[in-house]
Amino acid sequence: MINTYQTSLAAPPVPPRLNRSHAVLIPSPLPSQGYSKSLIRFLVGAVLLHLLLSVGGFIYLYHTSKMKDLPTAEGKAAFLSSEKQNPSYKALARMIVDQRSKREQKPTPGYLQWDMNHSVRRNINYYHNSWLTILEPGDYYVFSRVTFSKDHPERPLVSMVKLRKNEKEEEKIMMQAYCSLDSYSVSASIPKLCTATQGEVITLEKENQLSVWVQDLSLVDYNEGATAFGMYKV
Repeated sequence: MINTYQTSLAAPPVPPRLNRSHAVLIPSPLPSQGYSKSLIRFLVGAVLLHLLLSVGGFIYLYHTSKMKDLPTAEGKAAFLSSEKQNPSYKALARMIVDQRSKREQKPTPGYLQWDMNHSVRRNINYYHNSWLTILEPGDYYVFSRVTFSKDHPERPLVSMVKLRKNEKEEEKIMMQAYCSLDSYSVSASIPKLCTATQGEVITLEKENQLSVWVQDLSLVDYNEGATAFGMYKV
């Protein structure tokens, strides 16, 4: 009789139950090496771009703040133009004759003296109270007015505006004017006066000097407003 309960074969596996589900794990594919390099390049480029934009923005703000402090070329040109047009910036001199000069009784020729305390000067210097020294080169309108209260017995009454390059150079005549006293007067109490007036545009250089010369200082009327000398830059 054969024993059917004993065998050397392994028991067959138990089949899975149909009503029980099992999770199936599917491995995701790894990224390729080319994709990783592209991503790294993109990130590096983004960082560099951000850095450049930051540096550029800083430089722009720095220069903008500096430009606000400094005047622009148009602003400088406008300022220079307004400076030229504004008379307050131009060189000028309006000289009043020194009242003390009328004490000169000697009939001697010479240069008129000017009262520096009451005269007006702007960007023009003076030398020995007689000469005006130019500080800014350019074209100047030079004028003089000399009133004579006495006549000369032999010579016509004349006033001259003389110029010299500097205090060491010789002077030369730039302008001269004449006048004559009226020999006929209605009344002896009315003084005889005549005024020699002159004016001209003269091109002057720096350190040039001008003065007014008369042939006889004792013949000049030194009253206020009668005798004057001046110039202004045109």
